[in-house]
Amino acid sequence: MPSNQNTKKIIILGTGGNCTDILDTLLDINDAQRKAVYECIGFLDDDSGKWGKSFFGVKVLGPLGNAGEFPECFFAFGIGSPSNYKKRRAILGKTNLDDSRLETIVHPTASISRMARIGPGAIVFQNVTITSNASIGKCVYILPNAIISHDVTVGDFTCITGGVCASGNVQIGQSCYIGTNASIREGVKIGDFSMVGMGSVVVRDVPANSTIIGNPAKPFRKN
Repeated sequence: MPSNQNTKKIIILGTGGNCTDILDTLLDINDAQRKAVYECIGFLDDDSGKWGKSFFGVKVLGPLGNAGEFPECFFAFGIGSPSNYKKRRAILGKTNLDDSRLETIVHPTASISRMARIGPGAIVFQNVTITSNASIGKCVYILPNAIISHDVTVGDFTCITGGVCASGNVQIGQSCYIGTNASIREGVKIGDFSMVGMGSVVVRDVPANSTIIGNPAKPFRKN
């Protein structure tokens, strides 16, 4: 699909699975709009072994620190895993990008309430539902089929993975990782830098810097 003067040029930060999913989402947005809303011109990744290589036809242009060399571009931040979720703010900091350069990307199949608030750089994937008065922070990513119910707050740099269900009035702190298919009871608070294991059922508040697993979820270790 040919670009035009209104096409936004995007660089994706990272090359992992979430990052290639972002590329796929950009293409889906273009298809849904029947025009070139986005043009992905490359990836940036600190793994020097990937520099100059292509992923799905898009080249890795160098390390994250090269972001300043592309003043005409916007950026999508897809780095985040169980091993580095607490470092996401610091990883993005390598780019020295301000919020105005962070693109908020929403897949066409996602359903987002007009009364929800979505922060800069948030990435919302396929079939996500975000309902009324929810607040999603900066550089949060929400993987497919997750449900964010009314009045939920999700702090900056948190990772919400596939199939998560956060009931009403849940508060999730910054730089957390909520594992696949976890369910969180209404009104529960999850502290900063905490991990909820996949499939866990969270019925009580979670202190900061904790890892919890199980049904009902119980402490596994202090991070």
